[in-house]
Amino acid sequence: MSQKAEPKQNALWENIKVIIQALLLAMIIRTVLFQPFTIPSGSMMPTLLVGDYIFVNKFAYGYSRYSLPFSPNLFSGRVLEFAEPKRGDVIVFRLPTDPDVDYIKRLIGLPGDRVQMIDGILHVNGQPVPKQPDGTFTSDYRLDPGSDVPVFRETLDNGKSFDTLDQIPNSRGDNTREFVVPEGHYFFMGDNRDNSLDSRFDVGYVPAENLVGRASVIFFSLGNDTSFREIWKWPANMRWDRLFKVVD
Repeated sequence: MSQKAEPKQNALWENIKVIIQALLLAMIIRTVLFQPFTIPSGSMMPTLLVGDYIFVNKFAYGYSRYSLPFSPNLFSGRVLEFAEPKRGDVIVFRLPTDPDVDYIKRLIGLPGDRVQMIDGILHVNGQPVPKQPDGTFTSDYRLDPGSDVPVFRETLDNGKSFDTLDQIPNSRGDNTREFVVPEGHYFFMGDNRDNSLDSRFDVGYVPAENLVGRASVIFFSLGNDTSFREIWKWPANMRWDRLFKVVD
C-alpha cells in the first residue's frame, strides 16, 4: 500500500511545486517587469480608450516604493534608473494627493520646463507646439466626448507626435498661467484636453518617485462598455484592430 501511495504523493508534490513556481514567476514579472492596467476613463482619448487593457513597463525608469505591491516605505526616491522619462511618454503615476490612486497621462513638462496653454495651443519653454488638424473622433463609450470631435496632431520638439482632442473651444484648460516645473517633478496632461484632470488643475506637479512605469502595449480591448466578465459579448465588441498595438 505504501509503495503505491508514494508515487502519487510525489506527483502531487511536484504539481504543487510547479504551481508555486508559476505564481512566484507571475509575481516577479508583475512586480519588477510589467504590470497590467485597465483604462477606466476617457481622459487619454483618442490614444487610449475606455476598455483598453495595457501593459506598463515598470523597469523603464527604474524603481520606487510605488513599483512594489502595497508600496512599502523601504526606500525613498528611485533606484536602478535605466533611462530618463522623455517628453511625450505615456506614463502611469500615483496621484500626489492620494498615492493609492493610479493616473495615466502624457508627460509634457520635464524638470525646469515652462508649460502654458494659450488659446488652445500648448507652449513649452515659450515655443508653441505645432498643431495640425487630423480628422475627427467618435467614441463607442457611453460617456464619450461626443461625435465627430476635432482631432489635432501635435508634434513636440523631440519629434514625438500624437493625436489630441479639442471638443470645446475656449474651455478652462485652453488658457492657463505659465507653470514652471520644479526639479524632481513632472508635468502631465491628458490627450483629451477638455476632459482631463491633470497638472493644469488639481493633479499639480508629479514627483519623480510617483512614476510607476511607461505604457507600452495594448494587449486587449473591449468597446461599447463591455465588462471583461461578459465573455459572450467579446466577439461582437472586441476592438480587434487595437490588440497588441504599441502605445504612442
